[in-house]
Amino acid sequence: MTTTDVFGAIANPTRRRILEMLRGDPRAAGEIASAFAVNRPAVSEHLQVLRLAGLVTEQASGRQRLYGLNAGRLRELAEWLHPFEQYWEQRLDALTEILDTDTQ
Repeated sequence: MTTTDVFGAIANPTRRRILEMLRGDPRAAGEIASAFAVNRPAVSEHLQVLRLAGLVTEQASGRQRLYGLNAGRLRELAEWLHPFEQYWEQRLDALTEILDTDTQ
């Protein structure tokens, strides 16, 4: 999977909410689905997108499917975004400096 796949996966607010739910322990698909006002097949599709992007893991536990967060893929995303974060920090620092100069 590429970084683009991860961006596509997290572009959807429902999928971002699922990732937030999985920050703690793994959760059953039914538990995840019950947190949303859409039907279970729709949540299953979101889980599949997240799984294909490598953002979540899936494990069978009896008749249930447990989903957990794959933080490694998020780390890759954070590393890719880091240079942009530095760019914006520099730009905001420069803006702050200009604004401070204008108010003196």
